[in-house]
Amino acid sequence: MDNIAELAKMYGPPDKPEFHLPMDTQVAIINKLDVTAFRSKLIDVETEIGNNTPLLLFDNHDNPRLDMRYGDGVHDTDIQRVLSTILFASRGAALFYYGDEIGMKTTPPKRKEDVKDPIGITGWPKEKGRDGERTPMQWDASMNAGFTTGTPWLPVPPSAATINVEAEKADPNSLLTWYRSLIQLKKTNPAFENGANVMLDTENTKVLSWVRTAPGAAHVVVSVNFTADPQTVNLAANGAGLHAAHLHTLLKTPGAPEPVSMDRIPLGPFGVYIGEVR
Repeated sequence: MDNIAELAKMYGPPDKPEFHLPMDTQVAIINKLDVTAFRSKLIDVETEIGNNTPLLLFDNHDNPRLDMRYGDGVHDTDIQRVLSTILFASRGAALFYYGDEIGMKTTPPKRKEDVKDPIGITGWPKEKGRDGERTPMQWDASMNAGFTTGTPWLPVPPSAATINVEAEKADPNSLLTWYRSLIQLKKTNPAFENGANVMLDTENTKVLSWVRTAPGAAHVVVSVNFTADPQTVNLAANGAGLHAAHLHTLLKTPGAPEPVSMDRIPLGPFGVYIGEVR
């Protein structure tokens, strides 16, 4: 659903529930890194569906992958850290498309005779179809990326030589490691798992920040930089939400400096910080 009223209908009333987890495509169709738009849509789903559980997603088999819709060709991995953080660090369930966790690239066919998707066959060359986001999962750097010993329906992209599960498993700074860390936090941190979601620093148009709160658990703050420029956020400023406090880092962009307190959190280009308030 592309608006909150229609999404709320999908859940049904309490006495006649309909779908348990209808997909919220509000954020998925923004297709640009716009802090104000993301904040608005996330507030919608956190406040306008009653006690139901949001189901966020950014990607599926009918859209070009995240690199083509959000990437800039320079900071693609960091941008995908931003998106995955919003996906997993917000309240609710998370749904991601295969290959997002390793940063698979959209790879459209170069020739009409290679197109499998009927949409691409009839729309070529203006519309190349959806084959570009449906290439085989890239497990390793072997023949056909470890996907099959036969002939795959679609060819494996050249990017599989370096973008694959096997290579990223061994890299502590890889996108796969980042996804695993977010999932682990979602499973083990009480505020991260089931806590309320409250936006912070809501006039900021460059950094999206929020806090997760749960009874008896430490608050967790999240800040994501939507720009290619370094930013510093003050989550203890008037109107920002919280008092100055010590932060214990749970996850941050590799190589980023450690913040000392809530009033000065440094973020690199498309940087992410997640910390526990102590």
